[in-house]
Amino acid sequence: MKPRKSGSIPQADMFRLSLEQMLNQRHALYKLAGQIDWNAAEMKFGELYAEEGRPGIPIRLMVGLHFLKHTYNLSDEEVVAQWAENPYWQYFCGETYFQHHLPIDPSQMTRFRKRIGDAGCEFMLGLTVKVGIATKTVSSASLAVVNVDTTVQEKAIAFPTDARLYHKARATLVRAARHLGITLRQSYERVSKLALAKNGRYAHARQMQRAKREQKRLRTYLGRVIRDIERKLPEEHKTTMAPKLELAKRILTQQRRDHGKVYSMHAPEVECIAKGKAHKPYEFGIKVGIVSTSKESFVVGMKSLPGNPYDGHTLNECLKQTERLTGTLPKEAYVDRGYKGHGVTDTAVWIAGAKRGVTTAIRKKLKRRNAVEPVIGHMKNDGRLGRSFLKGSTGDSINAILCGAGHNLRKILRLLALLCPRILAALLHEFTKPLPASFAFAPSRM
Repeated sequence: MKPRKSGSIPQADMFRLSLEQMLNQRHALYKLAGQIDWNAAEMKFGELYAEEGRPGIPIRLMVGLHFLKHTYNLSDEEVVAQWAENPYWQYFCGETYFQHHLPIDPSQMTRFRKRIGDAGCEFMLGLTVKVGIATKTVSSASLAVVNVDTTVQEKAIAFPTDARLYHKARATLVRAARHLGITLRQSYERVSKLALAKNGRYAHARQMQRAKREQKRLRTYLGRVIRDIERKLPEEHKTTMAPKLELAKRILTQQRRDHGKVYSMHAPEVECIAKGKAHKPYEFGIKVGIVSTSKESFVVGMKSLPGNPYDGHTLNECLKQTERLTGTLPKEAYVDRGYKGHGVTDTAVWIAGAKRGVTTAIRKKLKRRNAVEPVIGHMKNDGRLGRSFLKGSTGDSINAILCGAGHNLRKILRLLALLCPRILAALLHEFTKPLPASFAFAPSRM
């Protein structure tokens, strides 16, 4: 059933003080709550609920919690727990009076993300762009000139080694078989754990022949478990076990130079991406495209790019997403040399190092292209782009888009926090100016 509006109370409570009366109305978060178009979010996401049944959780509460989560880099559990302690957060999410209990179970955050999907998260990013224009954090003219780059959103997995993959795949299959009531000939739990430990010790001591021997033993254990499950698997459970068995077989048979390798049992969508970094030659995750304004470094596009595509082939998709979010297609895009051969014709694309036809203004914008790198750094350190804990390719896409929304909200909050002191300083400066000589009072004659 469609949710009721957050904080909707039929009449005032004369025994409680409302949050509007309690809070400082000059606080940045208080002012931001009045700038976001909550009605548009309720109309957009209200269509995703059934007409009958139990009323859903208020949409403003769910959208507000996701904004707060990615603004302050918190997990689902942390943002729900801190909401019950922070009156500004409660007012931001639409509450009228201070609440002493948790608003929702943290698992509801996952269900809401599944309900709205990528399109809903793009809509939330578009809301932050509208707020940025309304608060003058970004100007409408700045949307025509953008910087584009890609980065890797790493997944929450351990560094993949063959020995650990064999061990994890075997443990996953044994756990699934026990859940289905299949009695295996042997689980190899104790000997596999010992072999993994020995493999790590021998590799650390550079005794590679002994390390390979333990790795071969782990591979043997995995193969035995796979064949044992296939022999004893009932017909009614074949559909359930098929994905896990397929992943385990891929891990068992894949070689060093194969393409499309599996690097994790719980996150098979992870890709090995080389970005040319000296301190980290390979990163395991998914590629993400970022589009930010050249002047204010305001994020106007954020898109996950599965399959590790060539950067130049992703530019058109990123610019189209920016057009959906802002309503205007950028006129100029400044990129690095990895975007050669992009094929974009509707937007003037300038590649770093270009010499022909470069004017003084374009040269300055090409230098300004490097400003997209700190944007990525802030989203990884201050936001949640550094590691994705959400499941699957859909989770990676949702996390990336909401990281862009969190970056925008941090910039807006910083401006709103500085706006009031600036106004007061300007007024004080005006009042303390010395009066002109024409306004000087003549001395009185006695």
